Amino acid sequence: MSKVVVVYHSGYGHTQRMAQSVADGAGAELLAIDADGNLPEGGWETLAAADAIIMGSPTYMGTVSWQFKKFADASSKPWFSQQWKDKIFAGFTNSATMNGDKLSTLHYLFTLAMQHSGIWVGTGLMPSNSKAAQRNDVNYVGSFSGAMAQSPSDAGANEMLPGDLETARLFGQRVAATAAKFKA
Repeated sequence: MSKVVVVYHSGYGHTQRMAQSVADGAGAELLAIDADGNLPEGGWETLAAADAIIMGSPTYMGTVSWQFKKFADASSKPWFSQQWKDKIFAGFTNSATMNGDKLSTLHYLFTLAMQHSGIWVGTGLMPSNSKAAQRNDVNYVGSFSGAMAQSPSDAGANEMLPGDLETARLFGQRVAATAAKFKA
């Protein structure tokens, strides 16, 4: 059994709800970055002990939130000693618009993982892109790099679509399965 940690920042609750779905699929521990961009007590030790780190941030202005960026900058300490080398990494994001430049956020998370000498895992999910596809289908947003969700700006976290949350759950499941293969 591998240890998977979902480290994330959520501004309005949508990314937190997505993080919970990812964690449910992965059997992972949640590690929230607070409103000041800090991890809770023991957070860095939790990440050091993880076999897989799944990172999540809302997409704000085409990239991660400043709180997530503060965490990323602080990760230079484990980077310097290559503490996270060869860990499994993955990422997810949510924004208000269908595109919302979410891929830029996933690229940021990917680059951070690569700087830590990690191994990146994508969704492994085919997109729902036929004429029969419905907005609530799994991977309707069509991402391969990491899980993406879309929540209208005037919708609460409790209004997130079950299809986006199922996409997140299946993504978490894939990351945990990949981490288990690497640990074996």
